[in-house]
Amino acid sequence: MTAYVGIDLHRRRSVAVCLDEAGDRLWWRRFENSPQMLAEVVSQAGADPEVVIEATWGWYWAADVLADMGARVHLAHPLGIKGFENRRVKNDLKDATLLADLLRMGRLPESWIAPGSVRELRELVRYRHKLSELRTGLKAQVHSVLGKEGVIPQLREMWGTAGSNYLDEVQLAEAYEIRMGSLRDLIGIFDTEIKALDARVHVRLRDDIGYRVIQHLNGVARVHAGVFVAEIGDIGRFHSAKHLCSWAGLTPRIRESDAKTFHGGITKQGSSLVRWSAVEAVSRYHGGAPIRDSFHRIAQRRGNNIAKVAAARKLLVLVYYGLRDHEIRCLEEAA
Repeated sequence: MTAYVGIDLHRRRSVAVCLDEAGDRLWWRRFENSPQMLAEVVSQAGADPEVVIEATWGWYWAADVLADMGARVHLAHPLGIKGFENRRVKNDLKDATLLADLLRMGRLPESWIAPGSVRELRELVRYRHKLSELRTGLKAQVHSVLGKEGVIPQLREMWGTAGSNYLDEVQLAEAYEIRMGSLRDLIGIFDTEIKALDARVHVRLRDDIGYRVIQHLNGVARVHAGVFVAEIGDIGRFHSAKHLCSWAGLTPRIRESDAKTFHGGITKQGSSLVRWSAVEAVSRYHGGAPIRDSFHRIAQRRGNNIAKVAAARKLLVLVYYGLRDHEIRCLEEAA
């Protein structure tokens, strides 16, 4: 008999529910979070149980513990579970029971459980992106401080050598000078940390063929290539390039009823970091030779923003083939 265990995972305490093949509850238990307690509770379901946890805060350690003890681990997709949230009574026991029941009936919306090496790589690229966002906020504060003193820089590049020399010479009141010095020191610290993370990611990926191949695309530098490799993970889990674009949230939303079909904007589901990298990569060169003509044609009809998203989707298609085949044939034909 196969046992199905649903775990409503929380920060300090969790609830596990075990169902049999008929959907009857065999047992349930609330326990304090720790690897030992989790293994002890799930072991009550017997050998090789089917276990489901939700992709929520801190699920990495739980998935590793369950896999090490021989359980068949499933990761519930939060968006898929969200449709079942409108219940009159919602508590930890019912949530865990719902997860186990969906798994038992084969209706569980699942997420991919990335191996440990991919999760570590994702941690680096995501932290790098977070630091970059914080640094952008600090740079915006620099312009804000200058604006309060009526100083409008005429430089095209504020964060190079010329910008640094300009800030050294600008005269500000004492309070603004103190804040400006602090901001510049913090920006320097962020610059150092981001460069160190870039170097670490490159060292991890420099022997990856797909990582090197996709950098041949115009606009795809090391940072973007690292994001694509880390966030996409195993390219074999996508049946086609369209599947990858849909996962990344770069395909239009469709609503259909009877003879009416409505195509909306892109879904924006999946990895926001992949969408950011794809859009950033096409922002300057518009995707290069394979994509540029399409970009300009769409831009003339529907504007630059829509053209940029369309170009990002086309770029992601080429990334798919670069990671899967370790070559991008349209680039080789153009050469």
